[in-house]
Amino acid sequence: MLKKKRIAILCTVFFIVFNTNPVLGFDATYVWSSIDQGVISTSAKASFDVKDNNMLNLESASAVLMEQNSGTILYNHNMHEKLRPASVTKIMSLLLIMEALDSGKIAYTDKVPCSENASKMGGSQIWLDTTEELTVDEMLKAICVVSANDCTVAMAEYLAGSEELFVEQMNKKAKELHMNDTTFKNCHGIDVDGHLTSSYDIAIMSRELMLNHPSITKYTTIWMDSLRDR
Repeated sequence: MLKKKRIAILCTVFFIVFNTNPVLGFDATYVWSSIDQGVISTSAKASFDVKDNNMLNLESASAVLMEQNSGTILYNHNMHEKLRPASVTKIMSLLLIMEALDSGKIAYTDKVPCSENASKMGGSQIWLDTTEELTVDEMLKAICVVSANDCTVAMAEYLAGSEELFVEQMNKKAKELHMNDTTFKNCHGIDVDGHLTSSYDIAIMSRELMLNHPSITKYTTIWMDSLRDR
């Protein structure tokens, strides 16, 4: 059976690495291998122009390294190129969920139902069905650890009334954060035409989530947990 009374969640992969420290920490003794030592300031909040030259010889289409506290860009390779974000989309979904929690709009103990639409999402999922209700706390575990599309849609519907209205909120937040490379078409990241963002915009929304809602690390640092204990 796909549905089990108990699901052990082993966090081996997550769509983005979060921790409680700045995105990058460096000291005066560390220098990127292909950069002249004189280029790097000894200050962790140094601000300087980082040209797009792929000096790390990355094979990825796009990359950016941003210092979390200051927002300083430390490395840039095609950082504004628009690409399909897949489940990294859920960073924005998580940001809106955490905003609702921290503002008191919803609570961790709230029971969230599963609609027919949410149950049919496919992809990464925990096989929710329409007879189930999970708490917001449980939904966050599933979203952060399993990248559960069904739980993401259920939360979107719970917060906004429909996935479509939630996606409108996602795009509104993206504009507020000046994520000018981004257009969201859904809340989970399953590929669809026009659903695009950039590595720069991903860094922007990740920084917003970490700086203003650090309690998200309660979920993004899970190693093992369980759902559906009964």
